[in-house]
Amino acid sequence: MALEPNFAPVDLQQADLDTYTGLFGDLSADEILLEYARISQPPYLLAGLGLAIGIVCGLTFARLVQDKLDGWKNDRIPLLPLGRFETTSSYSGIVIGVTLFIGGSLQVFGFASGAALLVALLLSLLTGGALWAQLERLMTQVETGNFKAVDFDNFDEFF
Repeated sequence: MALEPNFAPVDLQQADLDTYTGLFGDLSADEILLEYARISQPPYLLAGLGLAIGIVCGLTFARLVQDKLDGWKNDRIPLLPLGRFETTSSYSGIVIGVTLFIGGSLQVFGFASGAALLVALLLSLLTGGALWAQLERLMTQVETGNFKAVDFDNFDEFF
């Protein structure tokens, strides 16, 4: 009676049986189990790394904007242009961190890596671009002196 190879996942007991029958030569039971098992780690590291990058770059960006506002308040240093190297690089770090975090989180829930990162990039770029435009508008209002309270319920003001 010939044994047909069964490619279904096995446990250690089945691996021991395969070792004794000589089906896998000189492999141990643990090595046979690794032949059957695919080791796929959920991308928790990617999500965690993205979160860390986003937090560090976010704190840096907040400090840079706060310093810019303090300089304007004390010495009337112009607030704009906001797009200096320091601010754009820290803001880009926020967008990259958020992209990695969302992409890794979507992968944890079973999305394919390419699709998850593409969706995350689109979400991050759209949200980040809208927030950058809103921040520049607020800085312009502060500089000109006609600053008004931000109404988050009225989305027409954001775009």
